[in-house]
Amino acid sequence: MPSASAVRAGDFDSFVFIVGAPRCGTTTLSRFLQNHPAISFPLVKEPHYFGREDLRALGDAELKARVEAEFLQRFYHSAPEGCVGADASPSYLYAPELLEPVLRLWPDSRFVVSLRDPLAMLPSLYQRLVYVGEETAATFADAWTSVPDRAAGRRIPRACADPRLLRYDEAGRFATYLDRLYSVVGKERCQVVIFDDLVADPAATYDRLMAFIGLEPQAGVDFSARRAGKAVRSRWLQRLLKRPPNVIRDRLGGELYRQRIRQLENDHQHQNGLAAGVLSMRKRLLEWNSIPRSPERLSPELQADISRSFRQEIDQLGRMLGRDLSHWLQPRESTEAQQKTRPVKLSYRSAFSQ
Repeated sequence: MPSASAVRAGDFDSFVFIVGAPRCGTTTLSRFLQNHPAISFPLVKEPHYFGREDLRALGDAELKARVEAEFLQRFYHSAPEGCVGADASPSYLYAPELLEPVLRLWPDSRFVVSLRDPLAMLPSLYQRLVYVGEETAATFADAWTSVPDRAAGRRIPRACADPRLLRYDEAGRFATYLDRLYSVVGKERCQVVIFDDLVADPAATYDRLMAFIGLEPQAGVDFSARRAGKAVRSRWLQRLLKRPPNVIRDRLGGELYRQRIRQLENDHQHQNGLAAGVLSMRKRLLEWNSIPRSPERLSPELQADISRSFRQEIDQLGRMLGRDLSHWLQPRESTEAQQKTRPVKLSYRSAFSQ
């Protein structure tokens, strides 16, 4: 049974869900919120709880009990009175219907959707999946051409925790999933953040974000650029450390994995010396195996194929947001060489406040 001090659903006035596509600035947006005194941030930045559990058929009482036991008491240690909870799980964008129960618990919740040029986002996603041990394709081009097989359940890496992560064709369908999100939670509860704008003026993006959530901005927020993502020296070593076989996962799994599987009733147990030593060695090996990541370079043919795949999606997204995003799918020498894409002038009242 949870203790008398366990976090309850009623401890939160509302929630803010950062549901943007992966590699589109969700980590930066989370960092903006993390130290705000009125926001309770989870122990794990991306719990993914509401994307894994279909709670829509539950009655109100059972829903509340399940969410308190499986979500709040696992990922939140405290909730100051009247606080706003935060959850930055990009997977929610791709399962928006599963967010319906959220509004039954916290009707005033807000949803922040960060989006980015697919020609830059998809190779970055591939590199990230390699780094966390989910992806085994030798290059992004191989991963892209593997999509039809993977959609049919073939060529899935054995260590991949969720094959949906490898559906690069689905990851860039921004208009489709944003429209579904609007249908579930209401457009008025959503704010779209374009990665171009976040890079060009993070301070202004932060101010709009806090106004949307309904909280006062904090002084001293770090708006400095984050370092580029990481690559690895050895992929097999990375997969062993990040996605260890089941027989050793309890011993070799990292802190985030342990947080997701911890037994709440044994929450105060401490690691023994051997377990701490294993995790210390794991950390050192991960640090050694990490190297700076070079920008992903795509052939003109591959860029053209990706552009054709998402042209209608991006055109529709532009109409939904009231801005021209056609420059996103223009050919370029390097998919990550144009991080500071020219911002397009936009009335944020029309795009974000309707």
